[in-house]
Amino acid sequence: MKEITGNTILTGLLGSPVKHSKSPLMHNKAFELLDLDYRYLCFEIDESNLEKATEGLKVMGVRGFNLTMPNKNLMVKLCDELDISSEIAGAVNTVVNDNGRFKGYTTDGIGFMRSAKDAGHDIVGGKMVLLGAGGAATAILTQAALDGVSEIDVFSIRDQFFGRAEEMVSKLNDRTECKVRLHDFEDSSILKETIANADMLTNATSVGMAPKVDACIIDDDWFKDKAVFHEGLTVADIIYNPLETKLLKQAKEVGLSTFNGMYMLLYQGAASFKLWTGKDMPTEEIKELYFQ
Repeated sequence: MKEITGNTILTGLLGSPVKHSKSPLMHNKAFELLDLDYRYLCFEIDESNLEKATEGLKVMGVRGFNLTMPNKNLMVKLCDELDISSEIAGAVNTVVNDNGRFKGYTTDGIGFMRSAKDAGHDIVGGKMVLLGAGGAATAILTQAALDGVSEIDVFSIRDQFFGRAEEMVSKLNDRTECKVRLHDFEDSSILKETIANADMLTNATSVGMAPKVDACIIDDDWFKDKAVFHEGLTVADIIYNPLETKLLKQAKEVGLSTFNGMYMLLYQGAASFKLWTGKDMPTEEIKELYFQ
């Protein structure tokens, strides 16, 4: 890796907590592989000090940075400009500093769509059932609609995210060709009907994540119904710890194709990398090193 000099360009991650993040590993290795004079660091920043931190980064002339929770929504207000996905989703996970102007992007949905294609499942033009309406689900929903998924049925419990989901669905129906519908997760008959007619079922909630690996967002008996979990259905889960959730395991047992959220993390990072450097991240090398 290049030595740090007076010309070294800074990028990084703002969030709390961030010590567990793989982002420094993959970005710094990518900089090294492409012989770029960049560095990527983590900073423990939350909503209480995000505005001060970003003001300082702007003054310092950093090239850009990522944001993780809890900072993605607040960053929308701190950007000078937003791309369409961040504007609709109301969240920013990547900022580019363009001569003192912050432009916000959300690359999480890009990461999901590319990981789906990487796994051999191009959902563009197809129908998706999306479980959840939190941050990750919002990013996936927005990008899927922008990319040309024809229909998306979103299921959410009536929690603090439901009202925001209603607003998003309205925006997407107005601004894209995708037909988006929002349902109460408690309505099991509609959930069954939509899965039966879908090309992909995506869990974008935390149900099934370690340590609660025995949890599954779908009732066990549903997997026995071949009209619901039908031939040709792909089942995705954005969780990658464990690598195979109970949802994916049961889907695989009835013969369905599945993929998890591991490469979503890689490809959202690759999209950020391209925005900062103008270069393609060497994802195959990074995958072999950090995503096996």
